[in-house]
Amino acid sequence: MKHFLTITNVHKDQGGRLTEAIAAYIRQKGGTCTCFWSAGEKEEDAAPKLSEISPKTECALVLGGDGTLIRAATRLVESRIPLIGVNLGTLGYLCELEEKNVFEAIDCLMAEEYLLDQRMMLEGFGYQAEKKTEAKIALNDIVIHRRGPLSMVRLKVSVNGEYLNTFCGDGVILSTPTGSTGYSMSAGGPIVAPKAQMILITPINPHDLNSRSIVIGAEDEVTVELAARRHQKDETAEVSFDGDHAKKLEIGDRVVIRKASETARICRISNESFLEILGRKMRTYT
Repeated sequence: MKHFLTITNVHKDQGGRLTEAIAAYIRQKGGTCTCFWSAGEKEEDAAPKLSEISPKTECALVLGGDGTLIRAATRLVESRIPLIGVNLGTLGYLCELEEKNVFEAIDCLMAEEYLLDQRMMLEGFGYQAEKKTEAKIALNDIVIHRRGPLSMVRLKVSVNGEYLNTFCGDGVILSTPTGSTGYSMSAGGPIVAPKAQMILITPINPHDLNSRSIVIGAEDEVTVELAARRHQKDETAEVSFDGDHAKKLEIGDRVVIRKASETARICRISNESFLEILGRKMRTYT
């Protein structure tokens, strides 16, 4: 690799000190580097437009945290440019690199000494008044959750057209294995090796004594319908994709979630196993 793109969360690398040092290092070694500064929460702030990226670009170095990397991966998925994260945040399950080893990692990337992981993604689209909505993809999770006042939502969940369960609570998380260390984990879901192929269904604060996460196959299709809980039928909810693109749902609206045809391409320098990384993160941040 010789041609790089940096995507930097300006709130994590204030003043751009590390980003500029990385760009200078790459150029010093005979490569090229274009810098993109991510300063907001809108989709266009996550990464440059495909038309603005040099066709020679071979890798995107993403400086920030897992959230910065997730948003960039979704934005760049059609480009098939591999990404590698530089953790400037806290836990950072997805971001392998840190400031102390980023220059050594660049040497490895330029010497073609790296591994490439293909991470499963989810696709979700809805039916509102029986009209199909635009499909969106997510690397971590698609979440259907309550909105507005503190009240429960009632979500009817089916898998491959077969009724599974109705969850009453704050919502439900549909997660990839990559997303199993995110919101799903916080809601009590299992941690799954990121190379696995499956979908996790995790209820959020369910109002019962026996709701648990359910793991289904990657080829299964999940439908979540917002069901009425009161006579007024005035409840609303939202669906969000990796925490973004929140869209309002009303009674009877459905969201269909399935494995996306696209995958996120994540570079990896270390041969350290997922279990070793998980153990180290848990020891560091407990």
